[in-house]
Amino acid sequence: MGATTSSYATVERQIYVVHMDRTKISSLDHSPGDTRKWHEAVMDTITELSAQDDEEEQEATAPQLLYVYENAITGFAANLSTKQVELLRNVDGFVSATPDDMFSLHTTHSPKFLGLQNGKGLWNGSKLASADIVIGVVDTGIWPEHPSFSQDASMPPVPSRWKGACEKGTKFLPSNCNKKLIGARAFFKGYEAVAGRVNETVDYRSARDSQGHGTHTASTAAGAFVDDASLFGMAKGSASGMMYSARIAAYKVCWLTGCVGSDILAAVDQAVADGVDVLSLSMGSFSRPYYSDIIAIASFGAVQHGIFVSCSAGNSGPSESTVANVAPWIMTVAASYLDRSFPTTVKLGNGLAFKGASLYSGKPTSMLPLVYGDSSGSKGVEYCIDGSLSPDIVRGKIVVCERRLGSRTGKGEQVKLAGGAGMLLVNAEDQGEELFADPHLLPATSLGAKAAKAIKDYVSSDKKPTASIDFEGTVYGYPAPVTAAFSSRGPNPIAPDVIKPDVTAPGMNILAAWPPTVSPTRLKSDKRSVEFNIISGTSMSCPHVSGLAALLKSVHRDWSPSAIKSALMTTAYMLNNKFTPIKDAAAGGGSSSSSDLATPFAFGSGHVNPERASDPGLIYDIGTEDYLNYLCSLNYTSSQMALVARRSFTCPLQPGDLNYPSFALLFDNGAQNITLTYKRTVTNVGAPRARYVVVVKEPEGVSVRVEPKVLKFNKLGQKLSYKVTFVAAVGRKTTSNAYSFGSLVWLFDKYAVTSPIAVTWQ
Repeated sequence: MGATTSSYATVERQIYVVHMDRTKISSLDHSPGDTRKWHEAVMDTITELSAQDDEEEQEATAPQLLYVYENAITGFAANLSTKQVELLRNVDGFVSATPDDMFSLHTTHSPKFLGLQNGKGLWNGSKLASADIVIGVVDTGIWPEHPSFSQDASMPPVPSRWKGACEKGTKFLPSNCNKKLIGARAFFKGYEAVAGRVNETVDYRSARDSQGHGTHTASTAAGAFVDDASLFGMAKGSASGMMYSARIAAYKVCWLTGCVGSDILAAVDQAVADGVDVLSLSMGSFSRPYYSDIIAIASFGAVQHGIFVSCSAGNSGPSESTVANVAPWIMTVAASYLDRSFPTTVKLGNGLAFKGASLYSGKPTSMLPLVYGDSSGSKGVEYCIDGSLSPDIVRGKIVVCERRLGSRTGKGEQVKLAGGAGMLLVNAEDQGEELFADPHLLPATSLGAKAAKAIKDYVSSDKKPTASIDFEGTVYGYPAPVTAAFSSRGPNPIAPDVIKPDVTAPGMNILAAWPPTVSPTRLKSDKRSVEFNIISGTSMSCPHVSGLAALLKSVHRDWSPSAIKSALMTTAYMLNNKFTPIKDAAAGGGSSSSSDLATPFAFGSGHVNPERASDPGLIYDIGTEDYLNYLCSLNYTSSQMALVARRSFTCPLQPGDLNYPSFALLFDNGAQNITLTYKRTVTNVGAPRARYVVVVKEPEGVSVRVEPKVLKFNKLGQKLSYKVTFVAAVGRKTTSNAYSFGSLVWLFDKYAVTSPIAVTWQ
């Protein structure tokens, strides 16, 4: 799904998320520490004031309290009239009230591809078993009976520190939980206030998953080992999550028409109180200033409690500045390919052949007539939208369908309903060579933009065009990783001085757990039931990193969320398994660069490398006060700062630099001798005595000076600082290249602590 959002239309009453100053909650009469009674007192006050203003409105417009937030933020969500919001502004401690928003949702081989080996390194069984890490998955819920979650016999008792619960609801009982799945809650008050009561004929008013997305992401992060996992025999192997021994707590916030901000905030707030160690959110909206971003604000509250937060970057690539979840305290994850594919071969009657991808499990087609566009039906026929195909024209033929407008498998459904024998799902130019593998209902395959042009030319020039599709199953060894074309890109639209996304991880054609009641295509006409499914998106890459962060937490219990983030970023790699630079699947099809190489605006610091991240040598640590000081540099007002800080916050005269593990610069194109200087501090977590030497690859048009050039450490935990100065080079000519890239690496022994440099020429 894409990353879209919509504010609800202005009506007399709507849901507001109200932020309060936590230092002033004693201003109303209530028991110390009883914040719910305080918030109820606020509601009573508003109702009383409303009644004084207009007695006839007292009953009709009484405010409805939905949630009280005590951990991630201080405040509440309530159904309020415009008048009541105005009255709230007079309550001591009021900071702001913002209308609620709707958000959308954004592995047998993954562990091996990531270098994880059973019994070794991070997957040392004895160490994992005793770690007791809890991953909170905020998503569409979970299918508790799945073997990825139901196996708990070898797990120790639930830790006493855990304060969570398994809530009773539609077809979900507390007994559905165990020592693996230790928490399950559903949050729907905000959703129901907007969309009406959850329709229990198509969804569960509980933590049970009716869509599959949450089950898939939870098992990717922390699913138990399941042997002989596959989808129709493809991608066969032992499936497991990245930290297969971790506990799971599922927080259902997404329903059939979306995920409401007040529910997301309530889930994160509850997860903090429950005691999770890692939070995984595969959802988002368009980027917005941090003070008005529900996920940014909630995740900051979680980070303040020592919780690592991983979020998906979004699926709006390859367009520039589409990346979501860009707050610097969030780990923002892009998506890339594994070295595994599900190839097809399409042969045309003129002798040309093209490679595609598909999860269709049936037999290949023979050479059949081929139709496209006006020849196969009515308006919209090129997209194979509902009802556009004429059975008289497409019956017994292979139909060419454009990928835009509608679901990929839904287009195949339309071809099948019209009597078609197969489908070629072709990319538009800006979709590049992206090849989605889907479990189609009929013989069908995806094809890249180059093949699409050749096929269209052939159909338009040949009186009797024909084609065939052959399915080759599961094949390994492809060059990987490759950045997925759909993965949202930088530069960071909110704060261009921070590179986003942060890293990339497997997100293309990922096999993971699936509810048996949800078909692999999620189409009503698809009656197939599967135990595992293969889907794609940054929603899939995010839980990979959530699980890896849990692994790092298990071996470095004293590391902060920013330390874990730094370790994953500075050890990421930029070369593929063939030792050449990572490529971009969007290249030649709408990407901003003429090169086929991916850049830090596509993959951040690179592809995650968990074993190296467990021993990074140096880390760039950041405290929550440092993040707030950084926000001061964005010229936020005191009220905007209070929304994130949950209290009044006075900015220092000189906010200082954010100790981020990457560098993002803005220069005017054609500028000369413009200088930018940044300070960074690194902490030694590798060898006690170490001598790191800096190596710099300068971006085009920029000279780089680092002082000092050598960092000498004498003990673990020692902190040393350096300054790096970037100068727009004298004599640099104005160029059409909007960006240039480089890197800064600190080298010692086996360590290479790497920071990407990205320059935007304005």
